[in-house]
Amino acid sequence: MPKYSSKINKIRSFALALIFIGFFVMYGGIYFRTSPLIMSIFMLLGLLFIIASTVVYFWIGMLSTKSIQVKCPSCGKATKMLGRVDMCMHCREPLTLDPILEGKEFDESYNKKSSK
Repeated sequence: MPKYSSKINKIRSFALALIFIGFFVMYGGIYFRTSPLIMSIFMLLGLLFIIASTVVYFWIGMLSTKSIQVKCPSCGKATKMLGRVDMCMHCREPLTLDPILEGKEFDESYNKKSSK
């Protein structure tokens, strides 16, 4: 069974990964201390990763304000839904607001426009 998580958490994890990639790229520049040009390129590239992470965090924050907040039937906690199907952020229960999809096996492809 594939491991699913909520879309908001996936995007936040991607943004966090961008921060760490940026730090590692910057630390990689330290190995080129003898060449200021190459070291500067590594530092700027790392900075670009961190700026990209900031943009992704801002985007998911804006997207999160437009998401539908529902109460999970399994754990009873409030969670946010993006798309036709999503997972509970807390207990990973499959959620849908579409009556056509109720009772069907969870599949993330239901969120694609071609599957409607």
